[in-house]
Amino acid sequence: MRKHRWVWQSPTWPKFRFDHTRLIASLSRARDTAGRLRGKAEAIGVDELISAERDVWAGSAVATAAIEGETLNLEAVRSSVAGRLGLGTTSDVPVPRNVDALLDVMNDAVAHWQDALTEERLIAWQTLICEGSRSGLLKVETGRFRSDSAEVISGPEGRKTGHYEGPPADSVPAEMRAFLDWFNGTQDSAALDGLLRAGLSHVWFESIHPFADGNGRVGRAILDMAISQDTKFASRLHGLSVQILAKKAAYYEALNRATRGSGDVTEWLVWFTDTYADACQIALHLIDEALLRTRFWNEHKNVPLNPRQRKALNRMLGAGPGKFEGGMTPRKYMGFAKANNRLTANRDLSDLVEKQLLVREGAGRSIFYNLAIPGWAWVPPRPHGKATAGTIK
Repeated sequence: MRKHRWVWQSPTWPKFRFDHTRLIASLSRARDTAGRLRGKAEAIGVDELISAERDVWAGSAVATAAIEGETLNLEAVRSSVAGRLGLGTTSDVPVPRNVDALLDVMNDAVAHWQDALTEERLIAWQTLICEGSRSGLLKVETGRFRSDSAEVISGPEGRKTGHYEGPPADSVPAEMRAFLDWFNGTQDSAALDGLLRAGLSHVWFESIHPFADGNGRVGRAILDMAISQDTKFASRLHGLSVQILAKKAAYYEALNRATRGSGDVTEWLVWFTDTYADACQIALHLIDEALLRTRFWNEHKNVPLNPRQRKALNRMLGAGPGKFEGGMTPRKYMGFAKANNRLTANRDLSDLVEKQLLVREGAGRSIFYNLAIPGWAWVPPRPHGKATAGTIK
């Protein structure tokens, strides 16, 4: 093994260093975009804000699980999030235990950002996330820091690649005490920018890799907590995990570089602040979508609709611009709106067309329906490409 192969083997560990001048541009962009996001969030109504929070929080939960290779049912997640935000459940899909557990952790990190981060709290998070999980034939160790070595590997059996090795298990309690003392002691530090502190907290925690499993999800919960501590409110709108998933390979590459060598994390912090800015920009678009949904219902508030029609329209609106794949069809309508038969579905859909809430597309057996909102139409894919959002003309 090369000397100081891992950052925790460096004589300067656990001190990290970075070049402030190289961070000026990315940090400035992150601050500007986050400021615009907060301004728009404060300007819109409570209903619109909660709707946007539901979408971002649900997407973040699905994304943080997907980064670790776990697939969550988006409808179940959205329904559980809606219930937590006082919107009522939105789906009949049962909510699995692992979904509620992950949402409990994410909520605790953000809603209680003013509380100290303790060993007991982190262990409780990891237990919730990993309870009942298995690594091969063995049950994942929970309720304590890991008792064995930590290796980050990937690839098929016989051709695995090692990406990282954490400090010895017997040193983890002391390493975590040092990390927690720093994290709690710098919450209101004037000497360290809050976003840079969030980025440092993630790379430090992941370098220790204190648990047998769940380090990534717990580490991203710490990120969310640090961002809320920076903004001084329960910040759920940034959707950072969604953007990390979109850049998953780059995320691991940047993190791997930061956990090797002597502790220079400049490149990691540049990547992190750029990614945070991108996440805030996407969240701005989601708020715009929430405003459009509200405007749609305000414009049609006096239009008489039955519960089936309202439920179907909400499902289409919830999917977002151009994302209700295939458009609404009588068959889908029967499933979503619980219409008794195809005749009822056709009658309800035709009524929505007459009331100018939907537009009819296609012909013959290929007829489908789109929302009468410019830019929200689903467009059938061309033979050589994928479906894209279109504008109703």
